[in-house]
Order: sequence, then C-alpha cells, then structure tokens
Amino acid sequence: MFFHSFRSSVARLLCLASALVCAGTVYAQSSGAVRADARPSTNSPVAPESVHWPTRPVRLVVGFGGGSSPDFVARVLAEPLAKLLGQPVIVENRPGASGNIAADIVAKSTDAHTVGILINGNMTIAKVLNPSISYDPQKDLVPLSIICTAPLVLTAAPRVATSDARGFVDAARAAGSKWSYGTPGIGTIGHLGMELLKARTGIAAVHVPYQGNPQVVTGLAGGELQLALLPPGIAEPQVKAGKLRAIGVTSARRSALVPDYPSLQEAGLRDFELEIWTAAAAPASLPAPIVRRLNEALAEIVRSPEVRQKLFQHGYEAVGISGDALIRRVKADTAALTQIIASQGIRLE
Repeated sequence: MFFHSFRSSVARLLCLASALVCAGTVYAQSSGAVRADARPSTNSPVAPESVHWPTRPVRLVVGFGGGSSPDFVARVLAEPLAKLLGQPVIVENRPGASGNIAADIVAKSTDAHTVGILINGNMTIAKVLNPSISYDPQKDLVPLSIICTAPLVLTAAPRVATSDARGFVDAARAAGSKWSYGTPGIGTIGHLGMELLKARTGIAAVHVPYQGNPQVVTGLAGGELQLALLPPGIAEPQVKAGKLRAIGVTSARRSALVPDYPSLQEAGLRDFELEIWTAAAAPASLPAPIVRRLNEALAEIVRSPEVRQKLFQHGYEAVGISGDALIRRVKADTAALTQIIASQGIRLE
C-alpha cells in the first residue's frame, strides 16, 4: 500500500515537472521571439546615431548677418531648442548670395547636426533663378517647419515728399530710373515683390542689392535709395523714429503686426499679396527619426506663448507648420514665384 502510494506520488511529480519544463520551453520560445522582433533588422533605416541624437552641439546656419530677421529668428529658437535637445545650439551666420550660401552648406552637410534657418527664396526658386547653383531646394533640402510669416511694408526714404500710396506711386513713376530700390539680394521676396510692383504700376526704379535689410535701411536713411519692401519688424522702428516713411503693406488687408499701415489694396493695387517667411530646413540625407524629432521640437517651441510674443514684437506671426502642409506650401510658393520670375524676365545679375 505504501509502495503504491509512493509510486503514485512520484508519477504525479514527474508529470508536474514535465509540464513545467514544457511551459518553460514555450515561454522561452515566446520570449525569444519577442526579443527577436524587438531588434532592428539589418535592413532597418534607423542608424545608431538616430537613437542617441544629438550627440554634440547643433548648429543653426543663417544666410544673413547679425541684425537680420533670419538671424533674430535663429536666436529666438536657439535657447529653447537647446533645452529640448539636451545639447548646445550655436547660431552660425554665413551671409551671401541672398542666403543661398547658407542653404548650400545645409544641403551638403553630412553630420546630422546642421539645420538651416532660411527664407522663401532659398527653399523655393533658388534653382529657377540661377540654374548654376550647386544645390536643388526640391531634392537636397527637407523642410522642417515654417517658423513665422509677415507681409512686407513698402517704405520710402524720408526725403520723399508724400506718404500717400497713390501719390507715392505717381511720384515714383514720374522719377523713372532716377529712383532706386534696395533689397537683401537677388531672388529675395523684396526683390521679386518690387519687380511685380513695377510691372503693375509702371514704376522704373533701379534695383540695388545689399547683403541684408539693415544695409537697405541705411541706404534709405542716407538718401542712396528711395524705396524698398521691408519686413514689419525692421520697418516700423525706423518709421516711428522718423527715418523712413511707410506707404502700405503687401497683405490683402491691414496686418495685426502694423495695424496703422494701410494695405496696398486699399490704395487700389489689386491682387498684390506677398508674404515673407522664415523656415527651418535640414539636409535631405537626414535620417527620418531625426527629422521627426526636430519637427516635434520646433512645433513645441513655436507654440509657446513666450516665443510667439517675441516673434510678434519683432514683426512676425508665429506659424509652426510642418510635414505635408509645409511641403504643399513650398510647392505652391515655388510655382507662384517662378511665374513672377518668368513674367519679369528676372535673371541673376
């Protein structure tokens, strides 16, 4: 009896042990399968640097000098971006060629830590205007975010007798090529917008390109220039100081940025809407996970009340669009600006 009971107990223990071994085997196989699935395959596009990025300081390359609007935007972004990324963010000014030198640096960068703070023309019609440039905005840059936008302010030198839009256009038309207008470079919105204005009004002012808008303001105040299209943040302080005259803004209606300035449409200049924008872009070779990280970081920064207020005070409205919406905007602006270039026969001088 005892032997029979002992044998039954042993049998039960052996069955239990066998069951535990089977269960362990199943668990091990299941756990191993999960771990195998969790590991990136050899074909995964995620590079090791993408996982730990950024591993060193990030540089924001700006196509214009200190005091320019893109430089201001870069410096507004730098501190909060550094906090979010956990690495220093350095602003690097590389002015020249209407911002295309900086855009070219960004397009050719391979270090995954270079971001461009660029303007409309650098990301849209640079190749249209100058086929010889060595980067293609559509192929070599990945748009990250339009940070902010603004209309332009048609401004006049203080010696110009009238600030009424109709009277100003009449005076400019009568002056012919004796008047000059300044821009921060060929292919900038200030340049293309003024050429469009000339076509619509019969003005024949001569184009004088500068390195940036601060130099344009100096030219206007000193009497070297008679008119220019300037960002509100640059124009308004000079107008308030009596150094420039404001004629009107290039938006369909008055802008919240400068509500006291009439729109040029109010003065009878129909269908004349222009907007400048400052955007962040990266090399097209940047891995997708890093692009997403930058998109999210920039969107968070631009949403913050502090950054929005700083941009507004400088004459910009915060936007922060990214992804497909930004790609559509770049394509639409490229088409519109290309049309202006073609209709006016604008070429790199």
